[in-house]
Amino acid sequence: METPSLDAFLGDVTTLPRRKKKTLKLLREAYTYGVPGIITKSMTDRLAFSGQYAFHIGTPDPEMRRLASWMLTVEPNRKRIARLIPKIWKRHGREDLKLVGLLLANMSDEELEEDGWTILLQLIQDKIAVEAFLEISEEFVRGGRTIPDDSWIIDASKQSKTWFQLMILILSIDESRCSNHQELIKKAPQGGELFERIRNRLVERIS
Repeated sequence: METPSLDAFLGDVTTLPRRKKKTLKLLREAYTYGVPGIITKSMTDRLAFSGQYAFHIGTPDPEMRRLASWMLTVEPNRKRIARLIPKIWKRHGREDLKLVGLLLANMSDEELEEDGWTILLQLIQDKIAVEAFLEISEEFVRGGRTIPDDSWIIDASKQSKTWFQLMILILSIDESRCSNHQELIKKAPQGGELFERIRNRLVERIS
């Protein structure tokens, strides 16, 4: 029997529920559409654990983009979507983080009533997987956002160890900017294996 598509599921929903809990439940169900049958629960459980996510379903990119586009289409009140973003992030499923990245990347600062990069950092009060942050940051760039300027990066790096490391990851997206931040890159707090591989690559570039 053919598995129902995400479009078929969303076709029955003409507006976002008024209650945030119902919206979160709706999104959680939407994530299950389009997931390849070869992805086993044991695999997604391991991915969730390794990335410190509440869950990791394995929803493909096309479905995630379709879901974000649907939200922005079905809900004309951008302020309402902006208010939903912290709730979606707080649940902290892998798909939740990706959806937030897509929404932030495709909403203007005026709609968000704040700079998108600033909102992203404010959401990250603790750790975030390197892969997840890079994916969101690259989505920002694809969506037309520019990498923050040097003073913003320096100021953010002073706020916490986590933010300091995140600034190095942002710089890794545009390595031409790294020559302006040699000391920042070298002095950033030590991170995990992937972070250190990225940092070492940048150090080699600027040496």
